Amino acid sequence: MAEPKAVERDPESVSRFVEHFAAQLVEAGVPRMPARVFGALLASDTGTLTSAELGERLRISPAAVSGAVRYLAQVHLVSREREPGSRRERYRVHSNQWYEALTSREALIKRWEEALREGVTSLGADTPAGMRLAETLAFFEFVEGEVEAMMERWRVHRDRTFGRG
Repeated sequence: MAEPKAVERDPESVSRFVEHFAAQLVEAGVPRMPARVFGALLASDTGTLTSAELGERLRISPAAVSGAVRYLAQVHLVSREREPGSRRERYRVHSNQWYEALTSREALIKRWEEALREGVTSLGADTPAGMRLAETLAFFEFVEGEVEAMMERWRVHRDRTFGRG
């Protein structure tokens, strides 16, 4: 697949998209500033911006950019890169950011499952609380298997659709 060309866009239109998309992420529980930074990165043709570029585009402070990027890196939605020969960092959103963010949750789900198993044992499998925890555990085990299978189907679909592989 050919590399798309950068084109001129109406900055106000781009800003409206960034803010609208960020609002949708906020509705889903993402903090406001990381949602805005993520939207700005998604809207950039290169998928990379410096702290100064993000600050300028979003009219936010370097501290706000730093905190937002820290959050986004922790949830695997962006990565940091050093510019060659510079101390300046660029922040990158990858085309597979959703895939990475979702699959990185596996370790978290495993820890929840372990804690739930311990809770079932501690509370007693035959108690109302123990049964509630057992059902929650079964849910996470089910979701874990479904996500794994779904991600494999996604890889096949992505490769077929976007000519990768």
